Amino acid sequence: MGPGPGAGSGDATGAGGDGTGHLVPAYRAKLLEEIDLAEMSTLSPAERRVRLERVLGHIISREGPVLATQDRALLIRRVVDEALGLGVLEPLLEDASITEIMVNGPDQVFVERSGRVERVPVRFASHEQLMQTIERIVSTVNRRVDESNPMVDARLPTGERVNVIIPPLSLTGATLTIRRFPRAYKLDELIQLDTLDEHMLLLLSSFIRSRFNVIVSGGTGSGKTTLLNALSALIPESERIITVEDAAELQLQQQHVIRLETRPPNVEGRGRITVRDLVRNSLRMRPDRIIVGEVRGGETLDMLQAMSTGHDGSLATVHANSAEDALMRLQTLASMSEVEVPFAALQDQINSAVDVIVQLARLADGSRKIVEICLLASHGRESFEIVPVSRFDARPMSPDARVHGTFTHLPLPRRTAARLAMAGEAVPPAFGVAAADAQLTTRQAV
Repeated sequence: MGPGPGAGSGDATGAGGDGTGHLVPAYRAKLLEEIDLAEMSTLSPAERRVRLERVLGHIISREGPVLATQDRALLIRRVVDEALGLGVLEPLLEDASITEIMVNGPDQVFVERSGRVERVPVRFASHEQLMQTIERIVSTVNRRVDESNPMVDARLPTGERVNVIIPPLSLTGATLTIRRFPRAYKLDELIQLDTLDEHMLLLLSSFIRSRFNVIVSGGTGSGKTTLLNALSALIPESERIITVEDAAELQLQQQHVIRLETRPPNVEGRGRITVRDLVRNSLRMRPDRIIVGEVRGGETLDMLQAMSTGHDGSLATVHANSAEDALMRLQTLASMSEVEVPFAALQDQINSAVDVIVQLARLADGSRKIVEICLLASHGRESFEIVPVSRFDARPMSPDARVHGTFTHLPLPRRTAARLAMAGEAVPPAFGVAAADAQLTTRQAV
């Protein structure tokens, strides 16, 4: 979408006191007068930026003002960002350490770095400039935002997840949230970050290779997608994997991967494709494994049925704060299907489908950890019974504002050890095998 009129920056960064912010609108207008829009459309984004910077440099040299080298470079950057990109948000988008950008009206911008949220000295010149930036963002995905359609949730072509909500629904002004997905971490990198330890990696590797069905559970921002992506690397290269996501985030490295993504309704309210539609369709695509980015509705029933009818080794995430909560949430979500299934029958379905629950948490210091790995030991229509086999025992926050603790590992049930052995996998020594089920630690989820 081309730049709209009057998208001035003001003192766009709100910091530095360089005095060039007030020059942005005028030089942006001069730049638009001198460039050939038809020619610009034939250039790549990088070439377009170089061309605009060169033309603007000539304009400033010809017409003034005389600026220090640093101020001149900043003015050129601001004007070109306004003409091509997202204005004051461009420097934030280029900062690899930022994982989330939160705009609460034109005067408040917050970012998340290393799990911590902080306010940054950035602001929009006006509500109109913020709306122009929002309109530019949503137009790249063929969406629009106005009073009749005041909420937009979409994924940009570059991968970021964007949520917009504007007045009258938002009482604090237009609100923009941009979630940037981190690069795909490898499991050994997650060990270095202390998300898990080597023993847990060995166990999870055995589970994935033995085709256990794994549910990754956690709260918002706990690292579910990051861990799911890392775990998927353990799937053999020879298998056909189908991923189903609301917004494509997974970055699988295997050769035989089919990526499916939902589609929102069009302007007329038609053409919507849901996660459930895609899960159902994936069953007709001869998958070896199905990976669902997050189950949050009736598609949970389809996923559970797939897991228990030959598509073992599948993975999914669910939003829950404990292993028990994850099981109850799966049951509730599955009941949202239009197929009326008794609650007890859903319990049977979950007991049949789910083998492992990996519980993640975001701790008080912003770090993400696997706080528990549990096995589902119940059968049929029994109440959910879980067997924890690994947990993180946290200590009180230390003076350095970090949460330290230790990973504790517990024996595996004999039935689980036997299934691993049938798949040619060994039980990691740190865990061992319980001599009898009576020696296991179990919990009921009610």
